[in-house]
Amino acid sequence: MLKNGDIDQLERVFIYFDENGDGKISASELKNRVGLMGGEMLLREVEEAVESLDKDGDGLLDVEDFVGLMEGGSEEDKLQDLREAFCMYDVDDCGFIRPKDLKRMLSRLGESKSIDECKLMIKHFDLNGDGVLSFEEFRVMMK
Repeated sequence: MLKNGDIDQLERVFIYFDENGDGKISASELKNRVGLMGGEMLLREVEEAVESLDKDGDGLLDVEDFVGLMEGGSEEDKLQDLREAFCMYDVDDCGFIRPKDLKRMLSRLGESKSIDECKLMIKHFDLNGDGVLSFEEFRVMMK
């Protein structure tokens, strides 16, 4: 079950995916945003996902549908999704998220941060103080 802070965070992600600001996410908006983050989905796959999650049958995801998408799945599925997200940041496949990796991904998401700002963001969750995020530290951060 999601906590209020988690729901607030998902609502911010929802707003990012809702490109035209109409309060709904279309299949093309979902496909575009996943693509910007480095993921790849065929339009058919996205349409099927939207159709299966769309509770009111309008062909679009509202915020409740989107929260359901993020909340659903087994623990194993969630761990796999988290590993895939980690790999999107770890573009050099070194096993860590470095400040330059975080800067690059945030830039893809439309958020401009300096290397120093990224270092501070990482420092907050860098449990062993090595200046990078391991997968386990990333997991802690995402909880």
